[in-house]
Amino acid sequence: MSSLVEQVPRNALVWIIASMFALLAPHALRIPVWVLLVYIVAVVWRIQVHRGRWSFPGRVVKVVLTLSGFFGVMASYGSVIGLEPTVALLLIAFALKLVELVKRKDAYVLLFLGYFVCITEFLFSQDLLVTLYSIFTVVLVTTALVALHQPGQQRFSGSSLRLAGVMLLQALPLMIVIFFLFPRFGPLWTVPIKSHTAKTGMSDFMKPGDVASLSQSDEVAFRVKFAGEIPPASELYWRGLVFSRLRQGVWSSLGYYEVPAGEMRPREVATNGEGVGYSVIMEPTQQNWLYSLQYAVSGTAGVMHTPDYRLYSPGPIESEYMYRARSWPRSVVEPELSEWRRKTELKLPPLGNDGARSLAQRIRADVDSQQAFVDAVLSYFSNEPFHYTLKPGRLTSSDQIDEFLFDSRRGFCEHYASAFVFMSRSVGIPARVVAGYQGGEINPVNKTVIVHQFDAHAWAEVWLEGRGWVRVDPTSAVAPSRIEWGLEEALASEGTFLADAPLSPLRYRKLPLLNQLRLRYDALTYQWQSWVVGFNREAQFELLHELFGEISARVFITLFIGSWVLVLTPVAISLLRRKSTREINPLDKHYLLFCERMSEIGLARETGETPDQYYARVREEVPEKAEQVERITGLYNELAYAGPGRAERSLAEFISAVSSFKPDRRRF
Repeated sequence: MSSLVEQVPRNALVWIIASMFALLAPHALRIPVWVLLVYIVAVVWRIQVHRGRWSFPGRVVKVVLTLSGFFGVMASYGSVIGLEPTVALLLIAFALKLVELVKRKDAYVLLFLGYFVCITEFLFSQDLLVTLYSIFTVVLVTTALVALHQPGQQRFSGSSLRLAGVMLLQALPLMIVIFFLFPRFGPLWTVPIKSHTAKTGMSDFMKPGDVASLSQSDEVAFRVKFAGEIPPASELYWRGLVFSRLRQGVWSSLGYYEVPAGEMRPREVATNGEGVGYSVIMEPTQQNWLYSLQYAVSGTAGVMHTPDYRLYSPGPIESEYMYRARSWPRSVVEPELSEWRRKTELKLPPLGNDGARSLAQRIRADVDSQQAFVDAVLSYFSNEPFHYTLKPGRLTSSDQIDEFLFDSRRGFCEHYASAFVFMSRSVGIPARVVAGYQGGEINPVNKTVIVHQFDAHAWAEVWLEGRGWVRVDPTSAVAPSRIEWGLEEALASEGTFLADAPLSPLRYRKLPLLNQLRLRYDALTYQWQSWVVGFNREAQFELLHELFGEISARVFITLFIGSWVLVLTPVAISLLRRKSTREINPLDKHYLLFCERMSEIGLARETGETPDQYYARVREEVPEKAEQVERITGLYNELAYAGPGRAERSLAEFISAVSSFKPDRRRF
């Protein structure tokens, strides 16, 4: 019987295959299609082996399959360095391991690898739905592990799933204790940047059409929770990037080494009052810049402040990131400009866009102040036939600003901001383009502001004598509804809002039921991100300090060990009080089931009666069942006393014979 125990039962094999495809599903859109074919081939091969039609692969075949997977990944990604190709290699190894699954020890390796594959999904997303699905895959892998310890269970059975569910529920209290009390250490290693995935959000340069393209996405950029009242939408300008350099029609930000040492630190800003406090949870962007309102200060560890008054992260945002900030939108920022800063914010290419330069100079000659020039340019955008559109058409001229101002006159926010800053610099007014997001959707369920990618926006900042940097949004002169009500309202007549995403729930916000479900799920997502994903070392310390006061190393260790004892003591007592019972093997279990069925019709097996003696007595009492009883008894004797040559097949036959045996109770 030992060889039978070492073999992988059919029930366990089914659960293993189910868990493998469940673990593959979340990665389906980020791996090559041929990896799915590898899984299908591996499963078909293993099933055919189980049915006795094919044999296990030899050493040469294994080497060929392994090398094919390795070079296939290299061909698909161009490299095996990076997160996506590494995960793809792991998934291929996971599939190929199934083909050489011979004994239970091989299945252990496969299933433990399955737990590791499950964790890899969190390297890409820590969303609530991803977490719930990962719990589902953990249940499947654990079910397969349980089924592996049921060697007699050949038919597919749900009992393994029930037992796995009970085991995981028993582990839940300990998991909660570990989550809240286990020390939050920094990562012991770093994961390569996801270079093969598309980057989300703003980039560190801007050319006409970039923001318009981004504004056709319904993905969430970040969520904001204000400490007090939510400011009006017209004041929600989320600064992320400052573009001070224009080259060949492309605006870009200054690099770290392009800023002189004396200009690296932002100058102090005089603030009045407590300001506006808020917390932000950003979605992964693979970028370093953070978003905040005008003149923000953050006390979150690791958040830096740049010379142009932005918030910045030293490392790229590769997972949901929570930080706190406080802003003073009406503060005078940089009332005096350094010579380097003034020169930087006035610099223009020596040639090109002569029409825009000439127009700016004519307007400046007709007004008597810098503010009047700003107002005059905004009036020009408002009075001339300019159009705000997501599909402005491509600017083909080398003088793109002139082409926009005098020919197409169709543009998105970046067109207007770029033209305004160019014209301001042309007349000696320091100006720069600012990119980020404007507005956001207020969720009435939890009073958060949801900022989507389609809220992406670009505007201008000009430096005015005595007032410092002042925000100017040329888009408001052309499409004021964009600032007050959002992109959907501004493009209502054009019908281009989320035109490429017909299934987006945001397109059906006028349906109350769907919209309410969407907002409630988003509120739940925010709670998940803030309480679970954002539960870092700082949050852990604050919680423990609030519950237990001053926390020392001694108190922390006492709490940690004490909570473990509190959780594990009931489990230990339950195990110690449990009566020791001899585990009945599947063969005896089903033979006793047969005896029980005979007992129900008055033919109970007597103490000390051998199976053959019992068969002889039953044959006399129930001759019409003699053939079935003889087969059951013969199979039992063969399995119990004969060699293991036909063990697996005979055990299945024996279980089937017992299951189909139904004595007629009416006869007695």
